[in-house]
Amino acid sequence: MSQAPLTRIAIVGTGLIGLAHLDALRQTPRCCLSALVDPAPAAKALAERHGVPWHASLADLLQHDRPDGVVLATPNRLHVPQAQQCLDAGLAVLLEKPIAPTVAEAQALVAQVESTQGRLLIGHHRAHSPIMAKTQEVLRAGTLGRLVAVMGSATFFKPDHYFEEGPWRREAGGGPILLNLIHEVHNLRMLCGEVQSVQAIASRAARGFEVEDTVSINLRFANGVLGSFMLSDTAACARSWEQTSQENKAYPSYDDEDCYVITGTQGSLSVPTMRLKTYPRDSAASWWKPFEAGVVGLVREDPIARQMAHFGAVVRGEAPPLVSARDGLANLRVTEAVVQAAACGSTVALA
Repeated sequence: MSQAPLTRIAIVGTGLIGLAHLDALRQTPRCCLSALVDPAPAAKALAERHGVPWHASLADLLQHDRPDGVVLATPNRLHVPQAQQCLDAGLAVLLEKPIAPTVAEAQALVAQVESTQGRLLIGHHRAHSPIMAKTQEVLRAGTLGRLVAVMGSATFFKPDHYFEEGPWRREAGGGPILLNLIHEVHNLRMLCGEVQSVQAIASRAARGFEVEDTVSINLRFANGVLGSFMLSDTAACARSWEQTSQENKAYPSYDDEDCYVITGTQGSLSVPTMRLKTYPRDSAASWWKPFEAGVVGLVREDPIARQMAHFGAVVRGEAPPLVSARDGLANLRVTEAVVQAAACGSTVALA
């Protein structure tokens, strides 16, 4: 019996995240790299090393070397036009987050996907994390009782060379709200549901750049859950997903730190240490009573590798996208609302 042909996937963009996708693709059964697209000379040399065709543009790829699916790991301003090109060609697309630079552009892409039944997976890779899956499992089981609140943080320190290598990061749009918060928004939506309104206070006092470096955020979810979130790229603190989850080995990790604490009427779960504290189900909760304490077991795996395996299934028509275009739009809406709330000092409601 002959084996089924491999799913041919091209990668557009060979920056850091493009290389991460390339590494994941090489480890994914039933899939193979079909081509690399990037005008940089280094990309051409990379394609030669991997024995695949190189193309300077997406248009050239689509004209001469049609793959089964395309990974778009390109600058944000190219996300929508390039995704539209691929969808027009009938290809499945893994589009890096954010879905678009603006909500208006994202809406246009969502409309195209939904009107044509296009296959578009948005690259919020943490959605494929076993940590997130296990946390959702605990919440669905009602272990914490009725959800009450979530406390989160993404506090880390970006070194000086980060801004020297990309001076645009010192300007509006280059700060942690638009670059980092969107990851957290998707996680919080997975855990607590849709965000109804936000408040935010931003500061640039630490670095004095035009862009913010620290933001305090309040969230109200549609189900009544309240959230508080501290975001900073100038805080020498390890309470971020990267420094706690152990999923990206490029970052040092600390076993005693968490970035989320989810609380309910019956207990709390700290993520990603997965420390669980609950009151016995057969007794009334009270702060005078001791918790039953334990740790929720899980197996840690690379979510980018899991995302690539899922994308292969999407390309082959075996699964719908786990993170849809409409998910990407919802995440962007919340992020833009935080920017607006920080600027106006008022509560911003989301439609």
